Amino acid sequence: MKLKIFHIDAFTHEVFKGNFAAVILLEEWLPTELMQLIAMENNLSETAFAKKNAGNTYEIRWFSPLTEIDFCGHATLATAYVLFSQDSNLEVITFFAKAVGSLTIKHLDDGRIEMEFPNRKPSLIEDIPDELIDGLSIEPETVFRNEQAYFVVYPERQNVIDVTINREELIKLAPLDVVVTAVAIDYDFISRYFWPANGGDEDPVTGSIHTGLAPLWAEKLGKSELKAFQASSRGGELDCKVDGDKVIIYGHAVKYLEGYIYV
Repeated sequence: MKLKIFHIDAFTHEVFKGNFAAVILLEEWLPTELMQLIAMENNLSETAFAKKNAGNTYEIRWFSPLTEIDFCGHATLATAYVLFSQDSNLEVITFFAKAVGSLTIKHLDDGRIEMEFPNRKPSLIEDIPDELIDGLSIEPETVFRNEQAYFVVYPERQNVIDVTINREELIKLAPLDVVVTAVAIDYDFISRYFWPANGGDEDPVTGSIHTGLAPLWAEKLGKSELKAFQASSRGGELDCKVDGDKVIIYGHAVKYLEGYIYV
């Protein structure tokens, strides 16, 4: 079987930055086991598979090298980038994913891609798991949680830059991952995202976690539009807007590779 594949760098203007994703467009779904093997072989943060339905609607699924993921923002951006690049007249796409429902994606005149996601604001927790305390080199004091991750809010930007992890402890928090965050200088907030139980030690740029980070910081800072930076080694910029039960995330993407795989 011969399949077209794209490697896209998301949330960046240039290759080798942002977060990488593979995109494969399908006419019919492949067996789940085969999609997982392809994602493992790609060994990127995520491989997105999209199957066209009626009109400009698609079903979408995301796989890390380890497992299928309920929701992935950067691979959604990468998939939309591929589809918009193939049709210059295309302006709006609707993706459907089982865990999060319908996702409206728009191609803006300034080249950015606008993604409408559900608001997944985390809630404050009082009992911080021992595994979270032991898994971070800088002890968490304020922790929130949603269905995706624990949110550790540090008092200083430098804490986010300096923190290291004990992956064996953080794995014990599965299925939840961990994001650390703080208010920033050139941005409204910065973050780093660790997911040893679901993908790898650190994700370069994570669109999905900003559906929790944006409403968290919107409340703290008293503003609905925010600029965010994920401070991984590759780095990535995100514009976020909190609008009721929706979080709008904007980003750019660039193509690194286009080719074929044979499975």
